[in-house]
Amino acid sequence: MNSEIDAGILSLAQLGRLSATSCMAGAPMFKQDAPALKASGLQTGLHLNFTEALGASGMFVPLSRLIMRAYARGLDSEAVRGQIVRQLDAFEDVMGREPDFVDGHQHVHQLPQIRTALLTELAQRYAAKLPWLRYTGVRAQPTVPPRLRYKAQIIQTLGANRFANLARGWGFALNAGFLGVYDFQGGAANYEALLQAWLRHAQAGDVLMCHPASSVNASDGLGAQRFAEFQVLAGESAGDWLGEYGISLGPL
Repeated sequence: MNSEIDAGILSLAQLGRLSATSCMAGAPMFKQDAPALKASGLQTGLHLNFTEALGASGMFVPLSRLIMRAYARGLDSEAVRGQIVRQLDAFEDVMGREPDFVDGHQHVHQLPQIRTALLTELAQRYAAKLPWLRYTGVRAQPTVPPRLRYKAQIIQTLGANRFANLARGWGFALNAGFLGVYDFQGGAANYEALLQAWLRHAQAGDVLMCHPASSVNASDGLGAQRFAEFQVLAGESAGDWLGEYGISLGPL
C-alpha cells in the first residue's frame, strides 16, 4: 500500500520475525519492491482486494456495503470473477509464479459469492499445486481483552467456517487458528502486551496477523500504529518471546 509498509516487512524478514506476507497486486508499490521481496525468503500470497482502489480500475466497494451486498447475493458474479482473475494475473506477472497462499484485505475472501468464485478459480488455475488459504477461525486467547476477542469473533462469524468447509472440500490446506485481531489503538505499549498474549496462546499451524511499517506515513490513517507494531516486532524482546513460548516461524 505504501513504501513504509514494504520497508517494514522487508526489515522484519531480515530479522527473522516474519514467515510470510500477502501482496495487494494492484498497489503501485508492489511491482517496484518485488525484487527485494523475491530475495527476502518470505512466502508470498495474494491479498485479495475488493475495498480499496489504490488507483486501479475494478470493483471496489466500502466494506460495510460489500458485506451487505454479498450476503444478499447482490454482487455481479462476472465482475467478482473478473476482479479475482485480474489480481491473480497481476501477482503472477510481477512475481513470475503462483502465490503460495491467498487471503483477503479486510477478510473479503470469506464472504458469500466471493469465496465461491475464488475457490473455483484457484482450483482450476492451480490444480497441480493448490495455495494454502487463510482461515480466520479464532484461536482461544483468554488473556486478550474481551472487546478484542469480540472483534475477532465478528470476523469469524462473517464467513470463516463456511469458507473453511468449502475450501477443505476442494482439497485446500488452511492454517489451524488465527490471531492478531485488535483495534489498532494504544501505541507500542499496548501492542507489546497483545503480542505476548497472542504468542502465549499460539499453537502449531496458527497464523498471527500483523500490519507493520518502518516509519509513519502521514497519509495512512493507521500509520502511527503500524510503526508501533514495527518497533515491537523488531525489538529484542519479540525475539526473546519466540524462544520463551517455543515458537518457530516457518511456511505453512
